[in-house]
Amino acid sequence: MTIKAMDAANAYANVMKNQGIGSGTDKIGSISGIGATHGEGSSTFSDVLKAAIVDTGDSISISANTGIEALNGKADLVDVVTSVQNAEMVLETVVAVRDKVIAAYQDIIKMPI
Repeated sequence: MTIKAMDAANAYANVMKNQGIGSGTDKIGSISGIGATHGEGSSTFSDVLKAAIVDTGDSISISANTGIEALNGKADLVDVVTSVQNAEMVLETVVAVRDKVIAAYQDIIKMPI
């Protein structure tokens, strides 16, 4: 049995929606899944990409602030390590998506007219 990335992402979105996580104005609740048609409750690719970039910046800022708090003796080492690992994971995800977009663009450029 093969599981495609779109199936996994849609299943994750459905679980989040069914458990009430991301309801309201949260960014996750506004995404109805990858491959959904544009309409009520769905986001365009550019909206999802903008949200990912904003989340990446927020994650890196939180990591930096937690590091500064640790230097001032206000945060535990566990909090610092957790926030740094989270920021690293988010950044690696953005880099992977960027690489896929560049590869897709290069494939389109190579297509004969």
